[in-house]
Amino acid sequence: MKDKIVIITGGSSGIGRALATKFGLQGSRVLITGRNKGALDKTVDELRAKGITIHGFQGDVTQEADNKAMAEEAVRLYGGIDILINNAGISMRAAFTEVDLDVVRKVMETNYFGAVYASRYCLPEIIKSKGSIVGVSSIAGFVGLPGRTGYSSSKFALNGFLEVLRIELLKTGVHVLTACPGFTASNIRKRALAKGGNQQGESPRDEEAMMTAEECAFHIYRAVVKRKRILILTRQGKLAVWLNKWWPSLADKLVYSIMAKETGAPIK
Repeated sequence: MKDKIVIITGGSSGIGRALATKFGLQGSRVLITGRNKGALDKTVDELRAKGITIHGFQGDVTQEADNKAMAEEAVRLYGGIDILINNAGISMRAAFTEVDLDVVRKVMETNYFGAVYASRYCLPEIIKSKGSIVGVSSIAGFVGLPGRTGYSSSKFALNGFLEVLRIELLKTGVHVLTACPGFTASNIRKRALAKGGNQQGESPRDEEAMMTAEECAFHIYRAVVKRKRILILTRQGKLAVWLNKWWPSLADKLVYSIMAKETGAPIK
């Protein structure tokens, strides 16, 4: 990955920051994006102090024009694009019967359309370099999670988009990776939207028992190097995907039981 030009959306915290660190320490030239300029600038400064070549781009992945400008900025700064990691995402937690439908729409716009827009505007350069498009999806893109209607729907959509993209680009030399972490320790649950659209503020799960963002980034980095098609992480995640494929009725019951044990779960 030395000298590769890597764009990471949502790169100022969590898995995105860990990916920027991992790729950067391997010699990649990195552009991270985010909406919060303060968090973006802080991450850029801290990673530069580690010797990483990195710039920040303030933008909103839900805005098509911002994605176009992001791709143009990468070309201006570094001369091209080798790898796009569609990492920006938000979650939500509420029963479908209670959730404000604007919450579902907002999650879909970020997790799905954000990846569509970014991929569209980075793709011409990635085709030139025979590079990679990565989507940071989720086990929730294979298994429906109760209380996460918008989140699971957006990840199922993302998985379908990446699969089509992989097939369409089969003869171009472009690599497409669908990366599906299980529960990973990050701030995504703290920022998850509640039924009315406000952030829930506290994680309903034990963050210390989860895979770290750095572990997740290591596996995604290795999958990009090996140009893998699909990456499914954690034993629990692999088991959930396997059961949902081969024993779906049991998978439904187990997923329900696990999610109902969350603090303040919207299902009982």
